[in-house]
Amino acid sequence: MSTFVGERAVVLGGSITALFAVSALSESYREVVVVDRDELLGVREARRGAPQARHINGLLARGARAMEELFPEITAQMISAGCPQTDLSGTVRWYFNGKPLKQVRAGLTNVGARRPVMEAHVRERVQALGNVTFMERYDITGLATSPDRSRVTGARVQRRDGGTEETVEADLVVDATGRGSRTPLWLESLGYPRVEEEGTKIGLGYVTRHYRLRTDPFGTDHSIIAVANPTLPRGAIFTKTDSGLVELTAYGLLGDHPPTDPDGFNAFVSTLAAKEIHEAIIEAEPLDDPVLFRFPTTLRRRYDKMTRFPERLIVLGDAVCTPNPVFAQAQSLAALQALALRDQLRRGTAPDSLRLMREVGRIIDPAWDMTEGVNLSFPGVEGNRTPMLKLMQAYMYRVQVAATRDAAVTEQFMRSAGLVDPLEALMRPGMLLRVLRNSRPAPQGAPV
Repeated sequence: MSTFVGERAVVLGGSITALFAVSALSESYREVVVVDRDELLGVREARRGAPQARHINGLLARGARAMEELFPEITAQMISAGCPQTDLSGTVRWYFNGKPLKQVRAGLTNVGARRPVMEAHVRERVQALGNVTFMERYDITGLATSPDRSRVTGARVQRRDGGTEETVEADLVVDATGRGSRTPLWLESLGYPRVEEEGTKIGLGYVTRHYRLRTDPFGTDHSIIAVANPTLPRGAIFTKTDSGLVELTAYGLLGDHPPTDPDGFNAFVSTLAAKEIHEAIIEAEPLDDPVLFRFPTTLRRRYDKMTRFPERLIVLGDAVCTPNPVFAQAQSLAALQALALRDQLRRGTAPDSLRLMREVGRIIDPAWDMTEGVNLSFPGVEGNRTPMLKLMQAYMYRVQVAATRDAAVTEQFMRSAGLVDPLEALMRPGMLLRVLRNSRPAPQGAPV
């Protein structure tokens, strides 16, 4: 007796979100088809359809564990292929408010790789599944539905080099096309209400460059991260990556973007608290020119609040939520959403679309709330600062101060930031006492 819940699932988009979803779907559908506008197979460089792939991307600790659940042994495979391993609280040199945090190895591990390389490793695992087909260089033009529009029955596509529109029939369609997803427009055209959207204007811009180092600023560390703060809304992520390279992404909020000319870029980096980054890059061999990406607003589409939603349609990843990319949550949230999809499918029935979208919303909630609260700590960012939010922001500042003095606070801070533990873990009585004791005298604006 077949264990499949359907004959074919179609995944729109070839992103890392799409590949995570394919892992979940391949167990339960006889065939999984991936449709994308780019060439995918064998590609190990940034694709035109994924402009953020030129910049640092990464999984948080919980995301790395989720990827390992979806693709067992992939971490070891990537390390064997030359991707370095890191520990979020032990081999990352964090600077908050201009001061370094105490470090401690806590098993919050991840693998460092440029996004195109990580995608290539995951894609190779997907190709090995045996029931996956890639439709490359196809535009996605719309959804096909039942006559009453209550159920999605496939996707309309067209070859990019010409030809007539065709319909790929499916028992399930997954939209993993990213922030530019047209599902909101498609739903409106089918008679559904427009999905509610929310977000915050943060005016983020980041510039990335790759190097071969001539000096060693890392020592036993894997990454050096200077985090922007209200006093200096600039930051940088400087990390070892695959092939013996290092990546540097410098960023600024509220329109204070790094220049893309090399001298201007270097001057911007010199203003950061982690002076060793600037000292290393002025001696290093640059491998490319600085590249800018603008991210004006965060965005969340509240499919979880809809009362009507077509059956056999699911939206995942950036197509649902694009949080501030500085916090590296997007890929991790996508992996967790894929696990939720897999869990529903393992019950032996096709997923209930609206139920799954509500589960996706619950996965997003804590990460979204955490980073939107950080965004609103910058005075120039507009938004509703409730008394509770102000209290939380002041407490989190004390957490950061305490983490410069107490490695146990650093560990819990990074467990929460890495989505391993809920944010509430930082407010358990024992941790609360450590934070208060190690943040004396109380920083300005902190709660007494």
